[in-house]
Amino acid sequence: MPSARRFLAEFLGTFGLVLFGAGAILQQQMTQTVGTTGIAVAHGLAIMVGIYALGHISGGHFNPAVSFAMFLTRRLSAGMTLLYWVAQLAGAVVAAWILAVAYHNGAADAHLGAPVADPSIRPSLAALLEGIAAFMLVLVVFGSAVDPRAPKGFYGLAIGLTLTANILMGGVLTGMAFNPARAFGPALVAGFWQDQWVYWVGPLLGGGVAGILYDRFFLERA
Repeated sequence: MPSARRFLAEFLGTFGLVLFGAGAILQQQMTQTVGTTGIAVAHGLAIMVGIYALGHISGGHFNPAVSFAMFLTRRLSAGMTLLYWVAQLAGAVVAAWILAVAYHNGAADAHLGAPVADPSIRPSLAALLEGIAAFMLVLVVFGSAVDPRAPKGFYGLAIGLTLTANILMGGVLTGMAFNPARAFGPALVAGFWQDQWVYWVGPLLGGGVAGILYDRFFLERA
């Protein structure tokens, strides 16, 4: 039963992230009223409310890169990491499917909010930027939610603001998913796989490095 609760929490949290985040992108495509700032805020609010609602059940990862960092630092077993990944990917796919129905597949160039690297930058640079964004996210997760010295009660806000800041920094360059599930769900439903590797390799490496760095260097041992 605890595993089922954690699975459902990760499913719902990632579902909400994609529903609100990718939904804001589709709203922008249709109305031109949301803008990059609105899209960034939508993602930040989605992760923040998800963490406060469900974080005490599953840890509030909602991102395979965060779960990977927890695995590398021995806070999550291999089996539980796989469970989290399945839940996160499934939540993202279901959210993208609902958006496809609601928005009639959205604008053709939006691909249901699936991120894509701008043609002006190389895919390798896009992967680096996604990795840096995931690095910052996981650093904040460990610093605000994992480290027992952190001020209590503010981790959801800190993590949500990190998402917002990342998207404001590079949303026009890579879409700033820094989350393999966030990229995978819309891509699968839209059938749009361009640069998909960028949103797996970059975030998993960046998140993993941040987790190991914080665990080995910043975290005080008893």
